[in-house]
Amino acid sequence: MGILSPVCEPGLRALSFGVAFPVGGGQEVVVNGGYILIGVVLLLAVWLVVVFNKLVSHRNRMREGWSGVEVQLKRRHDLIPGLVKVVSAYGHHEKSTLEGVMEKRAGALAAKGAGEAADAERGLGERVGGLIAVAEDYPDIKADAVFRDLMKELVATEDELQFARRYYNGAVREMNNATGVFPSNLVAGMFGFREGEFFEVENAVEKEVPKVSLGAGDGG
Repeated sequence: MGILSPVCEPGLRALSFGVAFPVGGGQEVVVNGGYILIGVVLLLAVWLVVVFNKLVSHRNRMREGWSGVEVQLKRRHDLIPGLVKVVSAYGHHEKSTLEGVMEKRAGALAAKGAGEAADAERGLGERVGGLIAVAEDYPDIKADAVFRDLMKELVATEDELQFARRYYNGAVREMNNATGVFPSNLVAGMFGFREGEFFEVENAVEKEVPKVSLGAGDGG
């Protein structure tokens, strides 16, 4: 393969060049260099579109995942006042514990973004665990039908929250990988794609559930 010298074609001021490709038998095929340049540009354009669409897909999946987390967090926040109300009806001397739960709930409601929400929800989860531990000291609370129903819903919500958290974190990991490696990070920087924040929170009732009576026929 060789590059031919520029040749001025009749009637044109611009110079063009060609690239010679050997085809065997001592013969060569000359390809206009302009076509090669256009081909390279087209390939770059196609690559750019593919990478851009992949980044958009990662971002959409991450947003979808966070939406699922928010749904479960809302259910968690909606259940807590009911639990506090039941416990307060029996545990009149647990004012500080109950106020602490509601204070952490307010903080969780005001949190913005995955990182801030994770910190707030961890604090809330610890207080909810403490609230359930308090219920252990009051047999009447554990026997209360409303409390049992709320606990069943909370257990299911915490399980769903963990599932949503894993899905979201998986989407974040894919997004961060795409925006952090060369050369796709160049496209991410050009179009404003950013890394996502992981969301880490423990199951608030995981260690407490076995202690709480969830069925009417429990003889423990």
